[in-house]
Amino acid sequence: MSTGWWAVAIVLAVLFVLTGAAKIVLPREKLAKTMVWTKDMSSGAVKAIGLLEVLGAAGLILPALTGILPVLSGLAAVGLALVMVGAIVTNVRYAEYRIIPVNLILLGLSLAVAGARFGLLA
Repeated sequence: MSTGWWAVAIVLAVLFVLTGAAKIVLPREKLAKTMVWTKDMSSGAVKAIGLLEVLGAAGLILPALTGILPVLSGLAAVGLALVMVGAIVTNVRYAEYRIIPVNLILLGLSLAVAGARFGLLA
């Protein structure tokens, strides 16, 4: 994978760690001020989504960096893309339209990193 795709993967990983960690450590009531959908989910469900984001971020980088099962990096990118599909659907349901363009960008970048990890993109 090229240096450019590594840079994209690192930026994605940082973003997903930050958003995932917020979902894990912040109280649901505080998250609900900016993420309306969290009001209708249990704290455990919100934390689980955050954990998926953090683990996905680690999966984007660590397997490829260490050379241990590097295919997992591509699979992590696909997993994060699926998380973004869920986020888009949820944002539409809750009329949180302002965030959808960001989710679409993260979805596209996740799929692009997956393509690069699987050798489909140079």
